[in-house]
Amino acid sequence: MDATFFFDPACPWTWRTSRWLVAVADARGLIVEWRSFSLAILNEGKVAPQFAEAMAASGRALRLVEALRAEGRGEDSAAFYAELGARTHDAGNPISDKLVDASAEAAGLDAAAPALDDDRWDEAVRESHALAYSSAGPDIGSPVLTVPGAERGIHGPILTEVPGTDDALTVWDSLLPLLRLPAFHEIKRGRR
Repeated sequence: MDATFFFDPACPWTWRTSRWLVAVADARGLIVEWRSFSLAILNEGKVAPQFAEAMAASGRALRLVEALRAEGRGEDSAAFYAELGARTHDAGNPISDKLVDASAEAAGLDAAAPALDDDRWDEAVRESHALAYSSAGPDIGSPVLTVPGAERGIHGPILTEVPGTDDALTVWDSLLPLLRLPAFHEIKRGRR
């Protein structure tokens, strides 16, 4: 893999970053591994009631992501997430079980869809989340990006919009050497 992207599909910031990474991967011929990062696990015991439905739907989606990963079906995970992000973040809808199901169907994953409701995949989601958190944490959220040759991953990059290809490549080309530099820790701007 050229990059591993740990994500929670409920997060709009993560969605924008994923679209940036897809543009970079397309332009550079990179292979991206799609892995689970769970905001429900991160905030276990602290999820506000108004977010419980979204966190449950996201958890179902992450089960499918890990089931597909176990079968070496990264492109199917990417297609599923693309369908889900279009139906949620691009369309301005909160993630829901209905949209998760529709996204799996639209991605042609009917045969794999039983994983959505198979709680045996919850352990794989927890393991993936723990790997991401140990790579870039503490005090992080979704997404986490790791690359070969880097001791640690990063939370982010967090993007306010999906950049065009030239700017996307500039971000990647600037970020990659920083990721591989052990002394690099953090760059941050306050959100407006």
